Amino acid sequence: VQLQASGGGLVQAGGSLRLSCTASGLPFSNYNMGWFRHAPGKERDFIAAAKWSGGTTSYADFVKGRFTISRDNWKNILYLQMNDLKPEDTAVYSCATDEISRRAYVSIDRADYESWGQGTQVTVSS
Repeated sequence: VQLQASGGGLVQAGGSLRLSCTASGLPFSNYNMGWFRHAPGKERDFIAAAKWSGGTTSYADFVKGRFTISRDNWKNILYLQMNDLKPEDTAVYSCATDEISRRAYVSIDRADYESWGQGTQVTVSS
């Protein structure tokens, strides 16, 4: 399984970025997918996840109303639209697959995810 995140960069506070995660080596449409972030000196945080079948999503409270997760099961791509970015959003953003195929619910527990891909750096200046 290979997951490659892209789309990060440097943006001013209040700006937007759209991250992409391209997946290969797995039946993408069978797995819930999640976005996580890892800032220096902090633990990896759950951000958002989307159900394998589409339609059902979960978000961390600190991104609700600002970030939107979506997926294209035809292209095997997971997206994260990030609006109204804040300096505290600065981190390396990574995507991951649920460890269970077709899980009935969208987990927010990072322990339920695996196959962490290479992340992309997001830096928000004040």
